[in-house]
Amino acid sequence: MKDVKRLAFTLCVLCIFIACSSNGENISLVSAELVTVNPTHEQVTVMPTPIPVLTPSVSPMQPEIAQSEILGVRIVGTRQHDDTAFTQGLEFYGERLFESRGLRGSSGLAEIDTSNGEVLRDIPLASQFFGEGITIVDDTVIQLTWTSGKAFVYDIETLSLLEQFEYDGEGWGLCFDGVSLYMSDGSDSLTLRDPETFEVTGSLQVTSDLVSVNRLNELECVDEHVYANMWQTNTIIAINKASGHVEKVIDASGLQTYEGVSDANVLNGIAYNKESDSFLLTGKLWPTMFEVIFE
Repeated sequence: MKDVKRLAFTLCVLCIFIACSSNGENISLVSAELVTVNPTHEQVTVMPTPIPVLTPSVSPMQPEIAQSEILGVRIVGTRQHDDTAFTQGLEFYGERLFESRGLRGSSGLAEIDTSNGEVLRDIPLASQFFGEGITIVDDTVIQLTWTSGKAFVYDIETLSLLEQFEYDGEGWGLCFDGVSLYMSDGSDSLTLRDPETFEVTGSLQVTSDLVSVNRLNELECVDEHVYANMWQTNTIIAINKASGHVEKVIDASGLQTYEGVSDANVLNGIAYNKESDSFLLTGKLWPTMFEVIFE
């Protein structure tokens, strides 16, 4: 009996051994097939939150400012001027010179001697009208009135009244560039008008970072610019007709040092002389007209 038990025990041990050997083989086989993979550390690409690109807001006048000039006046000659003339506009017609005069009861249009300012001929306005700026279109002179809303058109040879136009608002300065009339009303903008009908055809806002633009008064059209005196100042500005930007600022305060000018009224006459490429400047009640170059 004991031998049987021993045999049984031996068989059990042998089975266990065989089982273990079989499992060990299986384990080693599995282990042999295992491939150790060294994981690749992938670089994680982080997509940044897009930041909007801000395009700086550039004022359209900045290129103009870069080209702006601050000028003075060089006097190349002086002429006498009627110191009782309340000058509101001054304009050359070839070598002839025309002047608009203001104040109610004293307003009118005159052709004056370019050498001494004496009146060669004139036509008065009715006492209710206050004469303002003038310009020449072909063979006519157009004269504004301050608050009456009327523009008078005269024959340049006879000064006879041909017709009149009506407009809203005030009339201050006027010039003609060969295509359009430019009219000021004491504000910081100019009104464009048809020279034949006086109808409004557009407007031009005047801007500058160099000077405070206001009270635009006497005007003179020269090539691509409108020259404007700002009322109650000694400053003349050159306005680009296409953009409205001030490209030149002219300081004419040196004229105030001349005898009789400092005691008179303000600068208010700008006439361009194409023959000499110079400007003739005067003012209300000034005893002198100055031929100047802007530089």
